[in-house]
Amino acid sequence: MDVLDLARWQFGITTVYHFLMVPLTIGLSVLVAGMQTAWVRTRKAHYLAMTRFWGKVLLINFAMGVVTGIVQEFQFGLTWSAYSRFVGDVFGAPLAMEALVAFFVESTFLGLWIFGWDRLPRRVHLACAWAFSLATIASAYFILAANSWMQHPVGVELVGGRPRLTSIWAVLTNNTALAAIPHTIAGAFAVAGAFLVGIATWHLWRRRDEIWRASLKLGALVGAAAFAVLAITGDQQARLMFEQQPMKMAASEALCHTEKPAGFSVFAVGDVAEPDCENVKSITVPALLSFLANGDLSSEVKGVQQLIGEYRARYGEFYPVDERLGELSGKPIDYVPNLPVTYWGFRLMIGFGALGALVGVAALWLTRRARMPAGRWFPRLAVASIALPFLGNSFGWIFTEMGRQPFVVAPNPSGVTGAAPSSQEIGQSVWLFTARGVSGLSAGEVLTSLIALTTVYSILAVVEIFLIRRAVLAGAERAPDAELEFAY
Repeated sequence: MDVLDLARWQFGITTVYHFLMVPLTIGLSVLVAGMQTAWVRTRKAHYLAMTRFWGKVLLINFAMGVVTGIVQEFQFGLTWSAYSRFVGDVFGAPLAMEALVAFFVESTFLGLWIFGWDRLPRRVHLACAWAFSLATIASAYFILAANSWMQHPVGVELVGGRPRLTSIWAVLTNNTALAAIPHTIAGAFAVAGAFLVGIATWHLWRRRDEIWRASLKLGALVGAAAFAVLAITGDQQARLMFEQQPMKMAASEALCHTEKPAGFSVFAVGDVAEPDCENVKSITVPALLSFLANGDLSSEVKGVQQLIGEYRARYGEFYPVDERLGELSGKPIDYVPNLPVTYWGFRLMIGFGALGALVGVAALWLTRRARMPAGRWFPRLAVASIALPFLGNSFGWIFTEMGRQPFVVAPNPSGVTGAAPSSQEIGQSVWLFTARGVSGLSAGEVLTSLIALTTVYSILAVVEIFLIRRAVLAGAERAPDAELEFAY
């Protein structure tokens, strides 16, 4: 492998791993705050037990998320220094807001929540829980605003071949970000809902207790509602993708040739890796892709073959002759993303999300009126289903990031654009090719960091699984007197 491939593998492994923690923290923090609110309002002991049990799991996951998230900061400078220089003027503002505003509030109020159980008044302590949970959402907002700028650059002007921020408001209200944020938050609630359903079902099978029955019901309802929101916001994202990244839209369907109207491929048989699709047979829903793309049943959706010509005319046919580009120096630019990854990743994202919601609804039905299915198949199924929304989230992000290749900063077709890249100015436009974003390191250096980080992350995965498993097996305990939990 060359430096580019190794750097992409390293970033992919560490980022996907880190994002396993992020949605659980976001979703679970809000649900724990809701549990504590129910206890403060009703004084029912099982709500307090739920708050303490799920809060303990939340803290373990949050701590591991912080540890793995720190590496993301260093990766930009380690293997993606050219990319960092290109986007630095833009990314500085939202990332600073995330660190100084959201994360500061998040960590401060989390500390008050952890150590304030027997020191703060009940409602003040509850306010800390809500401040922490809302700060996690604010943190996600700023990160997603930065990421959305990479998908759809806005609010900048070109100065010296680099984008300079002219409007932070334009970046924060980027329509790509406004669509991505509710979709991502809904995905976080889907993860948290499945997590509650799986663990609560296992405990409920072992011991009938209102703690677990209430947790299961909450998780199932949240998971089902989250999937509905995912479907609505996903539709909005599809329409933006049709306008802003037509190649990603075509790649998500392995749509090699322009169609009007275009059908939605449910399943494909054959090798979707070839951009001519000569040997691919698809089961399609007629005109559905046209509707998803543009809201009507007759819209034209451009295929990969037509878009290749348009991209070459606008962004250039060849990489410049530059030793920093390694094997790509002077070679033709491949504007087609990895079709198997984009096509199947899109379907796995939807499939895993739907299955996770279905298991939650099934669990709610099977445990109605204090029932519990006989045998171990049901708790085993529920525990296994915890992985489904995690996988759905991961495949969704893999599709999002790999679908815009070969760009690391995708061009804005209707906003600020630069000249087609030549040998002198390939990295001096509002778009940036991924190959131009890597640092000037040797393959051996990047391979060493890849192995080291993967090893460390593997150890951290074992530690987190061990800690969460121990917390889950310990179960929840009711307080002997809920009224003595706070000092006044």
